[in-house]
Amino acid sequence: MKNVTFRQLRVFTEVARHLSFARAAEALHLTPPAVTMQVKELEGQAGLPLFERHGRKVALTTAGEYLLVYARRLVATLKEADDAMARFKRVEGGLLSVGLVSTAKYFVPQLLARFREEHPGVELRLSVCQNREQLVALLHAGDVDLAVMGRPPKELATRAEPFAAHPLVFVAPAAHPLVQAGHVAASALAAYPFIVREPGSGTRAVMEGFFREHRIEPRISMEMPSNESIKQAVIAGMGLAFLSLHTIGLEVRAGVLKVLDVQGTPVMRTWNVVHLLSKVLSPAAEAFRYFMLERGEAFLAGHDAPLLGRAQPDAPGGTPEPNS
Repeated sequence: MKNVTFRQLRVFTEVARHLSFARAAEALHLTPPAVTMQVKELEGQAGLPLFERHGRKVALTTAGEYLLVYARRLVATLKEADDAMARFKRVEGGLLSVGLVSTAKYFVPQLLARFREEHPGVELRLSVCQNREQLVALLHAGDVDLAVMGRPPKELATRAEPFAAHPLVFVAPAAHPLVQAGHVAASALAAYPFIVREPGSGTRAVMEGFFREHRIEPRISMEMPSNESIKQAVIAGMGLAFLSLHTIGLEVRAGVLKVLDVQGTPVMRTWNVVHLLSKVLSPAAEAFRYFMLERGEAFLAGHDAPLLGRAQPDAPGGTPEPNS
């Protein structure tokens, strides 16, 4: 395979990412025939089919899965070399790829918009992951430059820097009895059903820790994998929920959700900006990292205070934050 080109490997990894020639062509700003030609040339170099095609459905062959591991390494190494050269040229252009857990999608795009105003030459790619495992996989594969998440991955060698507090709270529909009761003990929650995130969710893990600490057995009536679905279910009166304060701004301001004043809440964690220690950050990625560290806390503090309407406890030092 000595005549394989990096262009062929880039096209191959993009088709493998989307399992679609058309979507890969769109992402690479190429025509579908051009993508097909590059893959065929690579298959000719390999001497093996890399994809199985059944109509519009595409799947990697076993040979394709093996080659993908090496192709990703080569493409990532070339990008790091390009980033290193860009450092010497002191440019802040190029592509910035940011991954985030779903809870962070409620504020990261606003920060990215402000960053883009100051760095108009940077092309942005945002990957929103439904759970922590998906984001860790993107980090491990080198598919994102930076990740915005709560608990940093212990299974990878990363640099994780906290940039803002992350409050998690109990919410109820506006007419709920606990809203009218004002400040209540944690034990008051035991009498009501809860709508919760799926097992493995960081938000659920923190909720379960809160209940264990207060020796409460929650009445879980429903599990949902989406913050949006949970909010709608709470608004409909189907139960209470434990959510990030950053996910409920619109509903609280509209008066359809209320933050409960429960003893021991909000539960405070931290947001982190994370990257692989082995990854050489491009100037654009470095600029965004500094932007988050310098601006993130003030932005989120201004977002949080009006929603709580009461004093916030200090975030516990060194306590890892969940993701959603």
